[in-house]
Amino acid sequence: MFLVNYFKDIYNALKSLFIGMRRTGYYFTHHKEIITQLYPENRLELNLPERFRGEVIMTHDDQNEHACTGCSACELACPNGTIKIINKFDISPEGKKKKAIDTFIYHLELCTMCNLCIEACPTDAIKMAQTFEHSVFDRAMLTKKLNKPDSKLRAGVE
Repeated sequence: MFLVNYFKDIYNALKSLFIGMRRTGYYFTHHKEIITQLYPENRLELNLPERFRGEVIMTHDDQNEHACTGCSACELACPNGTIKIINKFDISPEGKKKKAIDTFIYHLELCTMCNLCIEACPTDAIKMAQTFEHSVFDRAMLTKKLNKPDSKLRAGVE
């Protein structure tokens, strides 16, 4: 029984190898569809898929306003501590204390591009950009502050 299973495993392995080699040979001899992109020569016409995940960015409008309320849902959803939100308390015109975002810190070197923070954000304040060239000599350059200087919460976002 042992020898039968042994030779059956060898037969299945060789069969799988030949199926893969047949498919490779087909693509080698039929040049109808080019699936390889010549990067970096094609940087200008590079076509990335719509679902590509590059890095987390915070969107701002023309008035330097964002939709981040500082709820920390993205920070809690991140599996490895990539996001750190530092909040402050502003006083509204009515005299009430209101939580606001002071600094949104994003550690790109820790990010696994899992998209969990984007899914957790209730106001769609952050999204995944299509940037992918992140090579730097100084690792400190991979720690980014996502909210722009003097940016404020967009009116109507709660």
